[in-house]
Amino acid sequence: MCQPLSLVKLYSCRRPIIASSSRFERYWRRNLRLIAGLLFIWFLVTFVPAYFARDLTTFSVFGWPFPFWVAAFGAPLTYLFVIWFYAWRMDHLDDEASSPEQDE
Repeated sequence: MCQPLSLVKLYSCRRPIIASSSRFERYWRRNLRLIAGLLFIWFLVTFVPAYFARDLTTFSVFGWPFPFWVAAFGAPLTYLFVIWFYAWRMDHLDDEASSPEQDE
């Protein structure tokens, strides 16, 4: 069903077009809420520890100051989780929106 494409985009699985506008609006609203929530997590992980770095040096994690640990390990792992969660959730939303079920 999926056909190989170029090196940039490895596979293309065409899904049926969303039939009704109410379904599309619901899909788009969920997409925007997901993006807003994940951007909020990104903002917190990126800027809050940097803003409070001097205050957060009072305790350490595994012998390193907490701001260093967040910058070196916590933030990159959180970014990978955000990317994975967005791809996983959008795959489910795409499947749900393109399913042949009747509109509510």
